[in-house]
Amino acid sequence: MDVRGYLKALGSDVREAFAQDRTLLSFDEYLELFAQDPIRHSRNAAQYLHDVFDRWGADDLETPVGRFRRFRLFDGPFAGGERRVAGQEEVQADIYRVLGNFVRTGRIDKLILLHGPNGSAKSSLIAAMQAAMEAYSHEPEGALYRFNWVFPSDKLTKGSIGFAEGRGPGGADSGSYAHLEGEAIDARLSCDVKDHPLFLVPRADRRRLFEKQLGKGEGRGGADFLLADYVLDGDLCHKCRQIYAALLAAYQGDYLRVLRHVQVERFYVSTRYQVGAATIEPQLSVDASYRQVTVDRSHGSLPAALQSVSLFEPVGPLVAGNRGIVAYADLLKRPLEHFKYLLGVSETAQVSLDHFTLYLDAVLVASTNEKHLSAFKETPDFASFKGRIELVRVPLLRRRRQEREIYEQQIARSRPGKHVAPHAIDVAAGWAVLTRLKKPIRERYEGDLRDIVDDLSPQEKLALYDGGDPPARLATAQARELRKRVEDLWRESDSYPNYEGRSGASAREIKTAIANAFQNPNFACLTPQSVLEELAALCRDKSVYEFLQQDVVDGYHDHEEFLRTIDAELLDAVDAEVGDSMGLISEGQYRDLFERYVLHVSHWVKNEKLRNRVTGEYEPPDEARMTELETIVMPEDEDRGDFRRGLIAAIGAYRLDHPEVQVIEYARIFPDQFRRLRDHYFVEHKKVLRKNGENVLRYLSDDRASLSPREVAQAEKMLAAMTGRHGYCPECARDAVLFLLPRRYAE
Repeated sequence: MDVRGYLKALGSDVREAFAQDRTLLSFDEYLELFAQDPIRHSRNAAQYLHDVFDRWGADDLETPVGRFRRFRLFDGPFAGGERRVAGQEEVQADIYRVLGNFVRTGRIDKLILLHGPNGSAKSSLIAAMQAAMEAYSHEPEGALYRFNWVFPSDKLTKGSIGFAEGRGPGGADSGSYAHLEGEAIDARLSCDVKDHPLFLVPRADRRRLFEKQLGKGEGRGGADFLLADYVLDGDLCHKCRQIYAALLAAYQGDYLRVLRHVQVERFYVSTRYQVGAATIEPQLSVDASYRQVTVDRSHGSLPAALQSVSLFEPVGPLVAGNRGIVAYADLLKRPLEHFKYLLGVSETAQVSLDHFTLYLDAVLVASTNEKHLSAFKETPDFASFKGRIELVRVPLLRRRRQEREIYEQQIARSRPGKHVAPHAIDVAAGWAVLTRLKKPIRERYEGDLRDIVDDLSPQEKLALYDGGDPPARLATAQARELRKRVEDLWRESDSYPNYEGRSGASAREIKTAIANAFQNPNFACLTPQSVLEELAALCRDKSVYEFLQQDVVDGYHDHEEFLRTIDAELLDAVDAEVGDSMGLISEGQYRDLFERYVLHVSHWVKNEKLRNRVTGEYEPPDEARMTELETIVMPEDEDRGDFRRGLIAAIGAYRLDHPEVQVIEYARIFPDQFRRLRDHYFVEHKKVLRKNGENVLRYLSDDRASLSPREVAQAEKMLAAMTGRHGYCPECARDAVLFLLPRRYAE
């Protein structure tokens, strides 16, 4: 490796990026940049964060429980999908709505309080916004600027206070010291609150500047842009105002000579270094304070005109997060007195300190759990806070496929070194969501639907939320009516304090169970059986987990029964995969059988004859063929005519909703009917399935020699299908067959 050559090339790249990013500018150079795109350089923190949402756009999602808008920033596209927030589209929309209100009014006058149970992704949502803001600040459209005060060395200057005349050493026509190299600078003072550089323009002149650049009277902005109060009427912080006044006095009011000492610097949002993004933990300390600058010996090289001025610089997380986002983790865990100052900050963006008032431009976001919020609502001070807070509810997830994403991310990040068997994550996600569901409120419905929703089991409600699948026991008309009201079920408890998703197993608890299951010495892989063992252990510790102490209501909150339900569901899934892997019948054969049935039913409904493919003659639909399949797939006690007409109506509705689909996937429209077909077939071939399963176990053991060549070939074919088609490895395939045979195919 040519180290010197590598470093030389690297240094060249860094220097080029530094210049291209316009990292350091004189004030006149910054004004030129502002004139090129005044809106970009006139945003307050809320407008900036609103643009962060818009930068990555959003997708409209069609789900069984409604249509939602998902903002892509919560998918982490700027970080390769790392830390993606699963679900919570409604919360994202609420946050975006609140930011829109800030943008439309031109001021940030409320604190956004995310409330929900522990483990509902409140912190993850905030972290995603901070990370997106950080990524956006590195893009040209997201450039942010602050300024510093630069004081050159006496060797380069003249005059009684050490300031040069004429062209500055940096070479700029304005005589700016902004581009001086390090050894030519005696002192450099930063603005700790990251004041906007335009604050150096006197307020009245700034208004006229905005009127000219943004093309609207009174400097409020263009047709689609409203200048925020912070940018329009803001002023220098206390320290910068002291420096500005001292320099202006020393220069006898020469404003241009004062600006020579201004160095405009691009800064980047950073959660690690708390620049424009700060998180305040529930510590018992004040979030902002100050210290005197001029008592620090490192500032002894300041000009004499400034050494006589008492300069104070504010410090603390509130200061670090200015011009960005400040997050309060578990806000209400603090004693009330320690965050009462937020009454003023959230409404007026001001913090009163002993020597001056701190003016802020930051989006304030906080999180709390429901227990602390309920207690806070009972205090007399809540009346003062409620008008200054935007409450955004963050419930636990209620759809299995979204919950599954959380644990898939956990496994991807941890790289556990163990194979993950099929269904291992799914059983954890299914059980977690079941613990969060509430019994439907029957009084909210009318007619037959009242009894239908009242009879819904937790498992049936889970299937409705996840895929829009009504219970197989319902008649076609009942199922269709229930599908129409799934969104009503989803939202029925939104206005209640004890809403659905407020209680139940949190993702944190399930993550711990999965981590423990990984270490189970009885399984070579992370298997669904090992996960179920850990969940069963969790259920036994009722004194620790509050959700386990709920009363059972018609099957809801029966967490141990949910384990048995998930176990039975797992048994069905493994049974179908093992049977499919044996190759006794293919999915294509089911599809062909069902397609022929639909063809006959379609002609039956229209009272038409169909052409016999063998004889070429037109014949009535084959009643015997239709009846034979209906005895397998049709719910009991349903009228055959109603079932057939409902079938064709469902296909017609699917065509209307999916006009682009050329070939209809009947298995997608009628999952329950296809499941019954598979179940019927496997029951008919129970003996063969048991024999083939036993041969696979022998093949994977030391008893392989006892198998005939034909049995070896069959076992290898089955294992190849289980590994290639269903995601098993030989070890977890053996565990799956051992799980299945004694419970479903015993002698």
